[in-house]
Amino acid sequence: MDSIFLEQVKVQTHLGVPEWERIMAQTIILDIEIGYDFSKACLSDAIEDTIDYGQVVARIRETLAERRFKLVEALGEHVCQLILQEFHAQHVRLKVSKPSILPGLKALGVELYRVSPAASA
Repeated sequence: MDSIFLEQVKVQTHLGVPEWERIMAQTIILDIEIGYDFSKACLSDAIEDTIDYGQVVARIRETLAERRFKLVEALGEHVCQLILQEFHAQHVRLKVSKPSILPGLKALGVELYRVSPAASA
């Protein structure tokens, strides 16, 4: 299985259970692995035959700037589904980190793995 990885993508969003935490945008960090068949792109050397990771990052930043989430889990699911549906990925592995949210804690977060229904059929 081929994959693209994007490490430590910093994104601004409104996230948190208490309302006060969602008032100001905060930085979260995403580590993303996107599964896709790159065999055609390897031969053609054409961006049309692969996933444009610049567009993926731009789309994630756009949607997370517009939305508000209480749970890291819900935000993660939203990002996974966006990548699967809009970019036709075969699978997505996503780590969402919310840095320095509690004293003495480097980060908290979740890791999700989702497979496209088309890939599992």
